[in-house]
Amino acid sequence: MKRGILLFTILFIACAKTQNPKLAILKIKGSDTMLQLTRLWAEVYMKENPGISVYTEGGGTATGAFALATGQVDICAASRPLRSEEISLIAENYNTVGIAIRVGKDALSVYLNPENPVNNLTITELQKIFNGQIQNWAQVGGKDASIIIYTRNPNSGTHFYFKEHILEGKNYRLDAITLSTTAQVVDKVAQNVDAIGYGGMAFTTGIKRSRINGIEPSLENVLNESYPIIRYLYLYTVNTPRGNTKNFIDWVLTKERQNLIKQAGFYPLWMKETG
Repeated sequence: MKRGILLFTILFIACAKTQNPKLAILKIKGSDTMLQLTRLWAEVYMKENPGISVYTEGGGTATGAFALATGQVDICAASRPLRSEEISLIAENYNTVGIAIRVGKDALSVYLNPENPVNNLTITELQKIFNGQIQNWAQVGGKDASIIIYTRNPNSGTHFYFKEHILEGKNYRLDAITLSTTAQVVDKVAQNVDAIGYGGMAFTTGIKRSRINGIEPSLENVLNESYPIIRYLYLYTVNTPRGNTKNFIDWVLTKERQNLIKQAGFYPLWMKETG
């Protein structure tokens, strides 16, 4: 299904380009966490700017960073800061370290099945669950059942962020099940009462979000920064944005369009202005 949608998008752009050779194309690739958001941006932006076609694709932050560094896209969507090796590749090819633009905030969420009696986990418990020291829900106040772990693939910015900030750089449990997208993680947790996963705040269907250290991943707790797993969302370009790229990013950061970030389930940078 996804392959079919992607093929249709490519063919649509190709046909539009043939019918209107002056049609500009802006390409964005990267974070799967942000894919719903970048698609929403693209949809609204193209309606308001009929002379440009915005092409969006996921694949993970690492995939987007490589595509940006090798000239395949105009913008990388990233759910984490780029790594040193990714910046080095940009520098090698373009003699620049790239430009990072913060576009929103995300309360990185821990997904549980709604039937799981556990509603709160500490950072320490999370670390021990995902590195294998805790393997039964009874050890954290749940029923006597083995914990099934779902993680994102290593190309994912969310995978890297969780590993760095929760596991403190240590490896995930060896039998953790790796999935390609956050949507797949959500689906698996929704289907299995003993499962646990993680991902962006925007995903809610069929799961519940655990409190972390007793604190809910709510708007208020993101604003006062009491929720312990808050991260920024980024758009990266090779150089200072110009032309269509600059116009698009400027549009994303306007008061009105920051509300699209709220609509997609994330938090705008300028909350007081977006109300």
